Amino acid sequence: MDENLGKFIDDFAQLVQLAQSGHQRVQTGTQLLTTLTEHLGVPAETLSVVVEEIPLHRFVDADILMAELAAESEDYRLLGIGGGDQRHHHTLSDILQQSLFFPQFPLSQPDYKNLAIGPDDQRQAVAMGLWLFRQGNRPVAVWQRDANPRFGRPSASLEVLAGDTGSAAEFLSEFRRRLQHRSVLKGQVISLVMGEYGPSAAGVTFHARPSLTAPEVILPDGLLQKVSGHALGIAEHRESLSQYGQHLKRGILLYGKPGTGKTHTVRYLLSQSVGTTAILLSGGSLARIAEAATMARALQPSIVVLEDCDLVAEDRSFGHGPQPLLFEVLDAMDGLDRDADVAFVLTTNRVDTLERALAQRPGRVDLAVEIPLPALGERINLVKLYARGIPFSSDAVEDAASRAEGTTASFARELVRRAVLAAASEGIPVDDRHLSLAVDGLMEDGEALTRSLLGSGAGDSSENPGVSGFGAPGLAGPGPGGAGYGGPTFHGSGI
Repeated sequence: MDENLGKFIDDFAQLVQLAQSGHQRVQTGTQLLTTLTEHLGVPAETLSVVVEEIPLHRFVDADILMAELAAESEDYRLLGIGGGDQRHHHTLSDILQQSLFFPQFPLSQPDYKNLAIGPDDQRQAVAMGLWLFRQGNRPVAVWQRDANPRFGRPSASLEVLAGDTGSAAEFLSEFRRRLQHRSVLKGQVISLVMGEYGPSAAGVTFHARPSLTAPEVILPDGLLQKVSGHALGIAEHRESLSQYGQHLKRGILLYGKPGTGKTHTVRYLLSQSVGTTAILLSGGSLARIAEAATMARALQPSIVVLEDCDLVAEDRSFGHGPQPLLFEVLDAMDGLDRDADVAFVLTTNRVDTLERALAQRPGRVDLAVEIPLPALGERINLVKLYARGIPFSSDAVEDAASRAEGTTASFARELVRRAVLAAASEGIPVDDRHLSLAVDGLMEDGEALTRSLLGSGAGDSSENPGVSGFGAPGLAGPGPGGAGYGGPTFHGSGI
């Protein structure tokens, strides 16, 4: 056979195959329109699509609820829509109209995405899928899509198609009603984070709830009970407050030097509030305060922790107007209903900055607590707390605590750690001598910067300084580190 003729035959065969495959794709691309029309009983392209936006942090809740609603119909189906990246750029209405003339969105398998539903649990949620089911006797189709900022979708969505818009509206009404009263977030400890594409595209992070008992939080007599009673105990008097027209929401400000134990105090509050939703904000995520307040109201009883609020006391970079972001924080607190069982806990290392801001927005914080440097007795208890299981003598502990005047709880923790390291480097069991050497090392002049990093400051009196006004909490890592320690200074500030 002539070589050119053979090549022509091969090329012609390939052309035929391409034509056949294209014809097959067209037929496959019409499946979506055909399937929807058969399910709904009317031409799908003639129907109006009703869209429901879903906040990113509620997408898992929406996925769980959609699966339950669809399963109430025995013959429900979950399908996928193909078409590559093109499907990400089109609404369901766009896809239906294009399928009339350019069939390019064939039916396929649904897309899934693993999402957290707790500190250690995940759910395989439908990231893109088409639910076909019946609500009562009326057929409904719902296209479920997760948020995808890369393709210009900062929020998740449900696009509902039914035989008439009334049926679609009725379905969404039932969907909203059920979604309002349930969430995997309720009773959890979560933090709101900033996303790569801004706050609207950010989600939540789950945290294990701390486990602390009162003896692990070393504070002067009455201080821990005062803070805990205000944050957690007031809710027990809901009926009395309501009877006399008093609000249930409350604000607490914890303040003091770094390392004194604001973080540990907050962790204790979280450990004692099992079943309460805790929402943590810090740094740039404070820009999500309005969203956090809405979540706290929906998921109450709630605690909203705002760490280092002084950092945004004069910061306008995250806000949506001319006022500092802290004012938006305070306005969000004030905007909650009077019966909202929500406690706001603010922390700061710079109470002077925060006090000026609070003076311009009075009434948001009704208790301020200072957590100052620990007195001698508290320093002794701190060393004992961190040295549990280590056979230091009482005399050695008291000597170390007395020599560490003006230091913080973080200092006591590092003191015990260095004693253990010193013994380990010698290959012998830790004893009193190692504790004394650790004190020598940390208190010498060359360690001034280390002491500063641990929150200690020269010239600060560690003895109880008396009532001084404001106080602040914070959140940190696990373990008894950063226990709250310091003078018993607390009072209702009336701010």
